[in-house]
Amino acid sequence: MAFLLKHLLLSTILSLTLLTPINGQNCGCSDGLCCSKYGYCGTGSDYCGGGCQQGPCYASPPTNDVSVADIVTQSFFDGIIGQAAASCVGKGFYTRDAFLSTLGSYPAFGRTGTTDDSKREIAALFAHFTHETGHFCYIEEIDGASKDYCDENNTQYPCVAGKGYYGRGPIQLSWNFNYGPAGNSIGFDGLGSPETVANDVIISFKTALWYWMQNVHSIIVSGEGFGATIRAINGALECDGKNTATVNKRVGYYKDYCQQFGVDPGQNLTC
Repeated sequence: MAFLLKHLLLSTILSLTLLTPINGQNCGCSDGLCCSKYGYCGTGSDYCGGGCQQGPCYASPPTNDVSVADIVTQSFFDGIIGQAAASCVGKGFYTRDAFLSTLGSYPAFGRTGTTDDSKREIAALFAHFTHETGHFCYIEEIDGASKDYCDENNTQYPCVAGKGYYGRGPIQLSWNFNYGPAGNSIGFDGLGSPETVANDVIISFKTALWYWMQNVHSIIVSGEGFGATIRAINGALECDGKNTATVNKRVGYYKDYCQQFGVDPGQNLTC
């Protein structure tokens, strides 16, 4: 499940200060926040990247010429979802075409750095997809509706009565403070209709890529290793010896996909 860790936010904010700022018109955001092209205030690529109107905006790094579609082949995708039981609801939901159709909204994914960097990022994303969904079997978290994922202290993205912010989609987006900004960025009512993530496959994949580009992309392309991506996805429950078996499962998927892509998995694989 995608938990937004405070120390991860801090590191993301600090990393943004290393990027070259560009000028923009003033649209009323507080100091240190960017105003996105849609008029929302925040930090990260959705706010400070393309179309940023005000604040510490930054220019996106140039992309390479890697074709994600050439790496995520139908055979590769089928090799994952084919391991899910025929009864799995995800078998009729997740498709390669749906995933590829979302890439236009996140052009830097899998296209930053060297070709090997791209392959490692794609392998990392699909390793987490595989683990979070059980080979694309699950759309929603098992028994998720019985769990409380409402941070009532978050007044910017208040929970809506009767709505559950449990894990949904290929990265199992969780918590109101993720559903709210994800909805604002993608264009759906994340707080009022979180179930959209389980009903619309395009929205579902977009929430996963949104979270990835906000919190994980810079980690993997900077060479911190796959272990750091585990910390960004579910570190509070798995890292620092809390669930070694689960960590090892994620690492196993990652190493398998790196091998399929013909790339070295790199160092620092665990957290």
